[in-house]
Amino acid sequence: MLAGHRAVAKMVQLARLSDELQEYVMYKYLFGPVPSRRLGMSLGVDLVPKKVCSLDCVYCEVGKTTKLTLERKEYSKVDRVKEELSNYFSNNPDPDYITFSGFGEPTLNKCIDEILDFIQQNKPNVPIAVLTNGTLLYDSKVRETLLKADLVLPSLDAATDEVFKKINRPAEGLNIAQCIQGLVDFRNDFKGKMWLEVFILPDYNDSDSELTALKKAIVKIKPDSIQLNTLDRPGTVTSLRGATREELQRVSEFWGLDNVAIIAAAPERKKMQVYRNDIETAIVETIARRPCTLDDLTKILGKHVNEVNKYLDVLEAEGRIETVVQERGVFYQMKEGDGE
Repeated sequence: MLAGHRAVAKMVQLARLSDELQEYVMYKYLFGPVPSRRLGMSLGVDLVPKKVCSLDCVYCEVGKTTKLTLERKEYSKVDRVKEELSNYFSNNPDPDYITFSGFGEPTLNKCIDEILDFIQQNKPNVPIAVLTNGTLLYDSKVRETLLKADLVLPSLDAATDEVFKKINRPAEGLNIAQCIQGLVDFRNDFKGKMWLEVFILPDYNDSDSELTALKKAIVKIKPDSIQLNTLDRPGTVTSLRGATREELQRVSEFWGLDNVAIIAAAPERKKMQVYRNDIETAIVETIARRPCTLDDLTKILGKHVNEVNKYLDVLEAEGRIETVVQERGVFYQMKEGDGE
């Protein structure tokens, strides 16, 4: 009988949390602000549907690419994005950054230029960051557009075509030499900050030969910072494992460059003022009742996948949740013995 009352109480609590969370749900193209390890309180702007990208990376936590393309078009309507930004600016304090990221590659939206202009006209004091895989920087129009940003965070996981195809699985027509040259050309003109992210996957891109090729490319690109990252949770290939701190440190020492940083551990997010305990609690209460996929959680909570991912990172790093692969995909569940 007592167990039944507890179950009902849990349901009521979850319903209340869901109601509270829904008060924040009003945007299709904006999400957050979310607690970012690198950008503080970051308001996300998502310019492409799930999952339109020029790459289909084996480690992507958002999911498998459903439209692998190099075609640039107005995937998300620019007028609607502007409407949502105007509404947000009128009703909320300024975030630390406005960040272009989301379900896929933001530079595939040909209207990103117009939206950058709109933000700078309306919020000239809020810096703009662009999270990009950097693959379209071979296009002079894309390079010219991103010159308007304050911070660009491109990625580079390989420096040889063999490893590029193995990790990033690019759209037809892309090769790694083209991508590296695009990064070099952009860096030569860009006056803002460039933080180059390198995602290390053991047995994929951590051989001495690949690391040597990566260092050669990095020296040519001349980023302000090289940020080593690795897998937090399952990607689209479930057999992957993340690099250990020691393995990332070995990469840093192998390169011998003075501007390499290993990305801080996910639990650091919890110390940030913007970290929302109500979202964390709603996730815990949801998966305590039944295991859920990432898509399940985004639908139940009414939150963008990138925002849910931030909280899953923390919960898994704390050892409170675990993943299990089932026929329908990767599910998140409470670890046995967790007190929540």
